[in-house]
Amino acid sequence: MIKKMNQKEAIIKLKELLKPNDTIYCILTKLSNSGCYRHINFYKFYNGKSNLVTNKYWLSFLISIALKLPLKEKTNSVGIGGGGMDMGFHIVYELSHLLFKDGYKLNHEWL
Repeated sequence: MIKKMNQKEAIIKLKELLKPNDTIYCILTKLSNSGCYRHINFYKFYNGKSNLVTNKYWLSFLISIALKLPLKEKTNSVGIGGGGMDMGFHIVYELSHLLFKDGYKLNHEWL
């Protein structure tokens, strides 16, 4: 069971986990037939990407609360609508702006 958390608590936790120039990794878990809605999971890896199973921290839950986006139950991913742009970049940019007042303080990479 996932603990209930408010936006302020999520932002505090994300500030503890993320520092400027960190990379957030994005994994597309579902795409709608129209291509205009996505489920994306977000992770931070520790000690590099050498072991993708044990060295990761799942950020999707905290990001969904901090940015007031839905966490999709079937995929445990952040749901986001829109097309014609990199929605992983968009979410990481918005998160970076929220945490550090600069949208370019965090990096993103797709896996």
